Amino acid sequence: MSLSAAMKTAQSSFSNVGLQSAVASKNIANASNPAYARRAAILATATSGATVVETQRAQNEALLKQNLLSISKASGQDTLLAGLTQMKMMLGGEDYELAPSTYLAKLRDNLQTFADKPNEVSLAETVVSDAIDVANSLNSTSLALQKMRAEADADINTAVTELNRLLKEFKTYNDQIKQGTAAGADVNDALDQRDKLLTEISAIVGVTTVTRTNNDLALYTSDGTVLFETVARSVTFAPTTTYTAAVDGNQVLIDGVPVQAGTGGNTSARGSIAALLQLRDHTAPTFQAQLDEISRGLINMFSENTAGSAADGLFVRNGMAVGVDLGSDAVVPGLAAVIKVNPKVITGTAIPPSDVGNAMRLRDGINEDFNLNDDASFSALLNSYASAFEATATYDPATGIDTSTSILAFSTASVGWLEEIRSAATTAGDDKNALLARTQEALQNVTAVSLDEELALLLDLEQSYKASAKLVAAIDEMITALLQAAG
Repeated sequence: MSLSAAMKTAQSSFSNVGLQSAVASKNIANASNPAYARRAAILATATSGATVVETQRAQNEALLKQNLLSISKASGQDTLLAGLTQMKMMLGGEDYELAPSTYLAKLRDNLQTFADKPNEVSLAETVVSDAIDVANSLNSTSLALQKMRAEADADINTAVTELNRLLKEFKTYNDQIKQGTAAGADVNDALDQRDKLLTEISAIVGVTTVTRTNNDLALYTSDGTVLFETVARSVTFAPTTTYTAAVDGNQVLIDGVPVQAGTGGNTSARGSIAALLQLRDHTAPTFQAQLDEISRGLINMFSENTAGSAADGLFVRNGMAVGVDLGSDAVVPGLAAVIKVNPKVITGTAIPPSDVGNAMRLRDGINEDFNLNDDASFSALLNSYASAFEATATYDPATGIDTSTSILAFSTASVGWLEEIRSAATTAGDDKNALLARTQEALQNVTAVSLDEELALLLDLEQSYKASAKLVAAIDEMITALLQAAG
């Protein structure tokens, strides 16, 4: 080997070591960055020796796509579970002590006690107090449900705004990658940022990717709607600020196509938007329908046949749906929010124009006096009310539970329905998050930086540098010797 060839080899080695060291240093600096994929300087043989021809980015398309799918599924499941847990807390938590079924059972027991001792004023007042608790439970749960729907609507609006921002940013990096790939430039940093955006987008809405010429990426939702293809497609949503049981929320449109809500406890939702739609439009309204049917059943149970027609008795609809026939076995939307105890049985309450509420009216009759002889042992009405708790009634199929049962069984089934779907959501959440963790671990094993490997590489580069330095020193000595010999 000539001295000039040896010098070129040493120069090439120094250049390669410098480039490889720079790549290793960048890897070490980003070791804790989860959005960074490990780089490797690739050597190839040339006429002047080995040379760095490219900086290669660690990646695995199959694992990346599986990771995106796992993120969207886990995000949807977690969103649904958070809403179901919030609904459970409306009912008092683990023991459901604030559920209407709990107060109904107490009302039934104390009503039967009052029927056994119909001359006890204190028992009458206890029953009225229990009835107020039932009405308050229905009112507060209904209001909390509608508040939750409004919050879900606001969260949807926030998610849509964020999704549009991410898609706009996605276009910026996707254009950089297309142009850089076509020009042969290093686009690894842009690829990192684009993959990071993909993970954030998939948490909002499930996506599938298609790679095209020059690393161009097209995005589609889980159901095939175009989300991004050269340009971001429009994602629109009109928020609704105030919710009642009779108010329906607006759809989320992607390129004019509505996003489908998730279904089931093990939800089909991919991304938070579909799960929020499920809570707002299906889960909460179904539970609201159950509360409304409990309210309708209570009003019917305690109604009085006065002057040949039914009149609200212990429970009244508080001015709502006065002309609606509550015996039609159909949900009256929002009835649970307005059901109240008749003020005529609340002792001391002023009843215009000149009457005062009295709890003993529950025994004798609320709208008219059925105890004509003022008998202290009169219990016919009380016994009929107590037996009505066990009587079979018919409920609207929209409630999603047994439609032919007693009101106590129906209210208990409502709690069971919520607990069943929440339990399924909890199990599915554990499974989907476990799958996400395994997928992320597998992807990190391929793309993440290992400090041990990078430090070992730096040691190898140090040895290579020393060898090149010795070669240069040897060439210098030989040249010096030649110059001295030449005189």
